[in-house]
Amino acid sequence: MVRWLVQPARQIQELVMNALLLLEKTTQAGTARSLADAAVTALVDEATLTPKPGLVDLRGNGAHDDLNWLLMCHSAHTLHPYFEAMAQAGQELPDAQALRERIGALGRDAERAMMRATGGVNTHRGAIWALGLLVTAAAQDHEDRSAQGVAARAGALARLPDPHRPAVTGNKGALACLQHGVGGAKAQAMHGFPHVLDVALPMLQASRGRGATEDEARLDALLAVMAQLDDTCLLARGGQDALQATQQGAQRVLAAGGVATGEGRHALRRLDDDLLARRVSPGGAADLLAAALLLEQVANINFDAEREHGTTAI
Repeated sequence: MVRWLVQPARQIQELVMNALLLLEKTTQAGTARSLADAAVTALVDEATLTPKPGLVDLRGNGAHDDLNWLLMCHSAHTLHPYFEAMAQAGQELPDAQALRERIGALGRDAERAMMRATGGVNTHRGAIWALGLLVTAAAQDHEDRSAQGVAARAGALARLPDPHRPAVTGNKGALACLQHGVGGAKAQAMHGFPHVLDVALPMLQASRGRGATEDEARLDALLAVMAQLDDTCLLARGGQDALQATQQGAQRVLAAGGVATGEGRHALRRLDDDLLARRVSPGGAADLLAAALLLEQVANINFDAEREHGTTAI
């Protein structure tokens, strides 16, 4: 009788284990998809925010001849499967060096896909690096989804070497770093995104606390980053003069009380006119605003619901 019961018991055990493994895989897929959703949403929200000085928004192309709002949104959605794959890698690869190399390869694949989708226009090269690291880091630890925790893990990944990375990329941001002696997007990530944690996110909270609308708070956060960041997009197109003019113009808007005030809105229009005349735009600051918006979303993703249902909706 005992011998007769053993085999069915083992079969039941195997069925339960297989069901648990399937549930775990389904949950992981749901988490990765939710993080990719959040990254794309952050990029679209940044592109849609209006009026931004020198940048693409709902009014037009800003200081760009080859960009527009529809192209930015199309590019963002093109990146979704690559962000999802990065998040999946963050859950599945416990070895940090292997993970760094995997997301590096995915990032290069994402850049090629972006270029194909946009006809060779660089819409989101810096965002692929920043947001890709952050979704990977967010997926590594569901228990610590704080902005500080995610950014710290992303920074640790960024500091690891990627032996497969091209020694020379030739992109304008990298050349600006060499020419002007600044760290650029690479250094920002390696230091754990200080302009996101210490500038953008606090300004978002402070502006909301003063009664600003959500768009006004996001514009204030963008301007706060612009006022401090050595933006390689500005340096590449306009040099130190453009960077200093942008930083000073952003500081004037904030000193006037931000874009929620009449004086602040006037200062914002003056800054926008100046950047358009110079044909420059603060693309690095825009990427860091998107990173801040992503981190706010990550903190609110309901991973417990995913463990129960296996997915979340956008």
